[in-house]
Amino acid sequence: MSPTTQTTVGIGGAAESTDMVLNIGPQHPSTHGVLRLRLVLDGERIVRAEPVIGYMHRGAEKLFEARDYRQIIMLANRHDWLSAFSNELGVVLAVERMLGMEVPERAVWTRTLLAELNRVLNHLMFLGSYPLELGGITPVFYAFREREVLQNVMEEVSGGRMHYMFNRVGGLKEDLPAGWTARARAAVAAVRSRMDVFDDLVLGNEIFRGRTRGVGTLAPEAVHAYGVSGPIARGSGVDFDLRRDEPYLAYGELRDTLKVVTRDEGDCLARFEVLLAQTHNALDLADACLDRIAELAPGPINQRLPKVLKAPEGHTYAWTENPLGINGYYLVSKGEKTPYRLKLRSASYNNIQVLTELLPGTLVADMVAILGSMFFVVGDIDK
Repeated sequence: MSPTTQTTVGIGGAAESTDMVLNIGPQHPSTHGVLRLRLVLDGERIVRAEPVIGYMHRGAEKLFEARDYRQIIMLANRHDWLSAFSNELGVVLAVERMLGMEVPERAVWTRTLLAELNRVLNHLMFLGSYPLELGGITPVFYAFREREVLQNVMEEVSGGRMHYMFNRVGGLKEDLPAGWTARARAAVAAVRSRMDVFDDLVLGNEIFRGRTRGVGTLAPEAVHAYGVSGPIARGSGVDFDLRRDEPYLAYGELRDTLKVVTRDEGDCLARFEVLLAQTHNALDLADACLDRIAELAPGPINQRLPKVLKAPEGHTYAWTENPLGINGYYLVSKGEKTPYRLKLRSASYNNIQVLTELLPGTLVADMVAILGSMFFVVGDIDK
């Protein structure tokens, strides 16, 4: 007789031990756009998680090499579309360091002011969208109302609503419009007066606290291992902020106003609390900058540049405390009018990697809460 092959098919209870692979994304309301999460599940519990990136990749770093030092500012402000001014800032700081250029004091303080207003705009988006992802629709309407107040003054000074293109190598595009500081001060006061919406409506909501407290706990060791930074790192007790620890712009003179907030719990709630406290402090920093600008004597807002700007041969590294974390810019020049290499270290890229360690062991129902608390922008991951 010819040999026969027997195949055993598991059915019923035997199938309960079979792992299931679940793809979240790349087009899915739970993934902030075109991020894909490949999850391996054992029942309702996540066994493995793999963030799959690259669906938005624009090749910005390669494009830097084909643009001169004025044009790369346009490329740099788009990867994190919620932090455009801060993105521009890191590039111009790197180029100015290569040139050994001193920026006028008026530009230094104005840059600091606009960076903090941009920080508030960034944080308000997440303060509104995170409760929305957990089922609370109301806060996002308040967040957009407050953003609109600040967007108006940012648009007035720069001409742009999201991509400001206001930084220049050597300073800023132009001086502040007449009466703008008074309107900016009023906008800051208006936003501050309504921040209790997030203090009370969101943080005081027992359902929100129940969905976030003790969920997605990130250990400080994982923060250091994966290079996580910004509010996410400080929510795990990592007390590091470049504005205080390696001051740039005018932050060295704002030590009394700058408060670095940390939490030790490391869960979703702690990350939200740090983000909210940092928003309050950014408003205070903006007021301090407005006070100092009012005291400055009239003067230039930028340096005069040659028609063709060339950085000397060499390399340098500049980093900034962006709203989402640390952004780094490694600039290599061969003495030409375009960078030989400009490597961008974006905050979201590192922050999202830690999901491979953070999600395993948690429930699928908590995945959205954890993902939303990582505060990332997909374009900032893919660059």
